[in-house]
Amino acid sequence: MLEIRGLTKSFGALRATDAVDLDVQEGETLAIIGPNGAGKTTLISQLAGNLRPDAGTIRFAGEDITRLPAPKRSRKGFARSFQITSVYPDFTALENVALAVQAHAGHSFRFWRPTRGDAALTGPARRVLEEVGLGARSDVLAVNMSHGEHRQLEVAMALATRPRLLLLDEPMAGMGIEESQLMISLLASLKGGHTIVLVEHDMDAVFRLADRIAVLVYGRVIATDSPEKIKMNEEVRKAYLGEEA
Repeated sequence: MLEIRGLTKSFGALRATDAVDLDVQEGETLAIIGPNGAGKTTLISQLAGNLRPDAGTIRFAGEDITRLPAPKRSRKGFARSFQITSVYPDFTALENVALAVQAHAGHSFRFWRPTRGDAALTGPARRVLEEVGLGARSDVLAVNMSHGEHRQLEVAMALATRPRLLLLDEPMAGMGIEESQLMISLLASLKGGHTIVLVEHDMDAVFRLADRIAVLVYGRVIATDSPEKIKMNEEVRKAYLGEEA
């Protein structure tokens, strides 16, 4: 599904990603972990098309998309969530997701009050909200929802674009234990049916969700393997996981 070769991005003297090589198989959940400043969000931004690499290539389903901008990648099936929630606070949950449906369908933006009655938008939006566990919250303004619900809503907005590849950047960021467990359950329900690249600090989530784990340190991939083998990898334990692993 995704083939990354030699991906490199520098900011002045700092090399944020350094000749990164990765493959992601269709239907796989690949987690990317590493300490703060390892280059994880820079990598995701390059994959999403929000940041152009200095060198290297990205191939998606066999096509070179290295120079393709983010909107065109979205059309090909990319969807990204961010570390900071990006929902519209003055819209309801339903309107937020309907907006994503509308954007994916290529409709021009129209003022929201008339479009609330457009079944072509609200029908798919309601189905996605049910899928992520927010069906009963569809008419609640986003500003009145909890942080955990915002994260669920953001996943719903990504799913509404019918993606072939989900790029999830810290979906558990800022969550308490109960909210994190709900998000883990949600993402587990998506496994297999969606190809997912997951950046996450929550190691419980990573080891429960990932089929494979790539470890990024100072912009370089130092290991890519199954969760069990990553746990036992001495270099990974010294660089990131620590002895308690």
